[in-house]
Amino acid sequence: MTRRHPTDMSIRLLCALLLPFAGSAAVWPDNFGAFQRVAAKPAAVSNQKIWDELGLQNAETARYEAGKKQFSATAYRLQDTTAAFAAFEWQRPADAKPSPLAKVAAGTPDSLLLVHGNYLLSIQGYQPPAAELSAVVGQLPLVEQAPLPTLPDYLPSENLVPNSERYALGPAGLAAFDPGIPPSVAGFHFGAEAQIANYRGPGGEMRLAIFSYPTPQMAIQQYEAFGKLAGAMAKRSGPLIAVTLAPPNPDAAEHLLSLVRYQGAITLSERIPTRKDNIGDLVINAFELIGILLVFSTVSGLAFGGFRALFRRGSRGQEGDPMILLHLEDR
Repeated sequence: MTRRHPTDMSIRLLCALLLPFAGSAAVWPDNFGAFQRVAAKPAAVSNQKIWDELGLQNAETARYEAGKKQFSATAYRLQDTTAAFAAFEWQRPADAKPSPLAKVAAGTPDSLLLVHGNYLLSIQGYQPPAAELSAVVGQLPLVEQAPLPTLPDYLPSENLVPNSERYALGPAGLAAFDPGIPPSVAGFHFGAEAQIANYRGPGGEMRLAIFSYPTPQMAIQQYEAFGKLAGAMAKRSGPLIAVTLAPPNPDAAEHLLSLVRYQGAITLSERIPTRKDNIGDLVINAFELIGILLVFSTVSGLAFGGFRALFRRGSRGQEGDPMILLHLEDR
């Protein structure tokens, strides 16, 4: 049995006591442009299973006022950028239009929804200017920046129903967005993710789901299970499986599936320049080093000279330092 040091146990106990307070710390800043925060409370969420699947860590709604004007802002802090993107597609209003205020953003005349790192931000009753919004999101705590998922790039744009896209990270999301596909067939335990969307076609709308797996071998293994679903039409391309269930027009479905093509991409790691690569900083650092050496030399010389002077003053009346004779005439 391993014994724990008392100090380790104290640290663990302290962390456990402080964790609830850290999770409840204010998310929104005191000021939002000319607006002042007047209230803040935990945000109410619906469909807790999906939020849990997205790794919801904190949700806060704040109310801001400036004179007679007011608006509300809600921040959802999730486990990563992919989860924030999935929450964005889920929470986006059906009539929202793309917004230039962020890479992933959509808005209505009086609202804005956007992704910032692992945050989903919802602003109701106000459309903030870009500079104002940038200043606010720069103050958000515990922001984790990571690349957005690439799976949505494989959705065909032809006949896509606007704002019908949904991103599923597990069984709860799949049951809500495409309930005809069992989670056991999707194979989320392999690390699968799914991008789902609706398309217009002859005979009515059809739903397309694209599942992404870590390797093509996993996709091959699951492809047979998709083919056994009643009314399913499926296609595999690399680590992707595209499937539509009971389409109203099989020919239109076949055309839609043909548009899903996996293209492998090679990412080269790029060296990120640092301050050491700036010649200006190099020159400044060189002068700083020279200054430090000059100061050190001056102080050392003065200290040594002062010590010698004090030593000689204390040695008055005594013979001075003996002279060293080389006796070169004897050689």
